[in-house]
Amino acid sequence: MNNIINFDNAATTFPKPPEVRAAMMHALNKCGGNAGRGGHKLSIMTSEAVFDSRQTAADFFGAQPENVIFTLNCTHALNLAIQGIIPRGGHVIISSMEHNSVARVVYALRKQGVSASIADVSPDDSVTISNFKRLIKRNTAAIVCTAASNVTGQILPFREIGRLCSENGICFILDGAQGCGILDIDLERDNINILCTAGHKGLYGPPGTGMLISDGSFTLRPLIQGGTGSSSMDLEQPDFLPDSLESGTLNTCGIIALKKGIDFVRKKTCREIYRHEDELCRLFISQLKDCDKVKIYRTQGVKYAPIVSFTIEGEAPEETAAKLSKYGFCLRAGLHCAPLAHKAMGTEEGTVRFAPSVFNNRAQVIRLCNIVKSL
Repeated sequence: MNNIINFDNAATTFPKPPEVRAAMMHALNKCGGNAGRGGHKLSIMTSEAVFDSRQTAADFFGAQPENVIFTLNCTHALNLAIQGIIPRGGHVIISSMEHNSVARVVYALRKQGVSASIADVSPDDSVTISNFKRLIKRNTAAIVCTAASNVTGQILPFREIGRLCSENGICFILDGAQGCGILDIDLERDNINILCTAGHKGLYGPPGTGMLISDGSFTLRPLIQGGTGSSSMDLEQPDFLPDSLESGTLNTCGIIALKKGIDFVRKKTCREIYRHEDELCRLFISQLKDCDKVKIYRTQGVKYAPIVSFTIEGEAPEETAAKLSKYGFCLRAGLHCAPLAHKAMGTEEGTVRFAPSVFNNRAQVIRLCNIVKSL
């Protein structure tokens, strides 16, 4: 593993901080109870550790702890949010850069009587906002958009879109999978009603963790009913958070380790993490700018998260990634589960994605670029 260099951190950050790995082992060894199920010491200790993680996430994103719902991943959270808020006959607006975690959910809802519109994302934020605004209808129930594209890294004007939603009484659902841990995101300040995010990406938690964080303004219909440890005599699902959306046994070990990931990000600060990763992206671009056969998908003047998509002329993205893998470099190729974004970019064959983390360095980037040039 020492010879492997991961530049696919937009999918899952690796390696994880030592404190995250230690917390996972501690949870496996000590917190073996079922949180919220039982009054014995093991259950209580586990429940307290889970609540500590809930409080940490709430503080980090400007929310109340009871409004933090732990999920399996960001896709799970987005399904809970989108399917739970948009009624039959309602209308939803999404952006042209959305991941299939949004696009497929909305496509499925269209078969159930929900109408949908796609707002084109422009290099000019004011145009993007205008594109969202003109699509609003009387029955628009929600606007869903990503904080940053997982294909290009383009940062959407989500704060302004949140303000637009607030002015029109529309639920704003933000996909923070590529933004949380890198961009400064606060529910109250940014007019976000529901934030969905992965725990295993920019928050440096383990796989199998995600969160739906609500500001409490909108009631979500639960998609899953079952044991919650509360109101057990009632066959109706509890109507209060987090219980209404957390049925069944939680991933307690992952949740406890996720707290340490958030602590890691808080200590380093989103600003410094972004600065470091953005510097590596700029180095990557500068190293390859004179290589005629390499096409980089960025536009001057646009704000980007630390992601760079590129292709090599005459070579399929998967072929490029396979060659780089032989040298020990991990980069993802293809459509990145975001066909809407590739259609908007005109890259229907896909791209190769460079996505560094806080643990990558300049020497690794220069070595990668030299190999790309040699290809």
